[in-house]
Amino acid sequence: MKSKMIRGLSVMALAAAFGVSALASTATTAYDAGIRTAVTQKLQSKSGLRGVQSSVEDGIVTLTGTVASYPDKLEAARKAKVDHVAGVRNLVEVSAPAVSDADLEAKVAKSLAYDNPYFDSVFNVLNVGVQNGVVTVSGEVRTPSDKDSALSLVAHTKGVRDVIDQVKVAPLSNFDDELRMRVARAIYRDPGLTRYAMDPQAPIRILVDNGRVGLYGVVDSQMDSTMAFVRASGAFGAFSVENHLQVAGKKTS
Repeated sequence: MKSKMIRGLSVMALAAAFGVSALASTATTAYDAGIRTAVTQKLQSKSGLRGVQSSVEDGIVTLTGTVASYPDKLEAARKAKVDHVAGVRNLVEVSAPAVSDADLEAKVAKSLAYDNPYFDSVFNVLNVGVQNGVVTVSGEVRTPSDKDSALSLVAHTKGVRDVIDQVKVAPLSNFDDELRMRVARAIYRDPGLTRYAMDPQAPIRILVDNGRVGLYGVVDSQMDSTMAFVRASGAFGAFSVENHLQVAGKKTS
């Protein structure tokens, strides 16, 4: 008798559990449906995003379809962040005009070279690689705003299908900022190196990270490279100096 009662209670407990589970599943489905409706309305409100479709599972929105540009892909993700969305998976493809990887890389590199064409740009070093229209941006910049500006330039370049961000922001440090200025003055006040300050596209670039200095860019001769290294090494507060300057026309090993 007691055994039958235990079995009966177990069956009732299982039935209750299944009932609660079913109710939870129904509530989640309704919740996801509401999110999808809101996302669809947002996407349809902009003509450039009407080729984007959405699905929702457990509050996660997945976007698919095509858009005309990479900024539109980013905009689709922003539009999808409606109330109660737990995350957005952006699988939208960019149907960008056909541009060779080499041409796109040259175009992006030139834009970045002239980004922030003032003295601050001397303290940023950015590298670009392109594969199948996907641009990888790496390197180091002085401030978060420098990083945002660079990535925005890349995103708005025609032909870009996606962007991989590998840019590091240097640590916030008054000591490093003061050292940057001392190194820059030491280099650019040298009569033989002053000309590298004339073109914002081709300066001797200076990275400083916790007192460690790195020199980057292209110079006209080995003598210029050596002199820049000597001047930077003499700046007060430089713990170490690495010379990554390349000489124009000279192949790197």
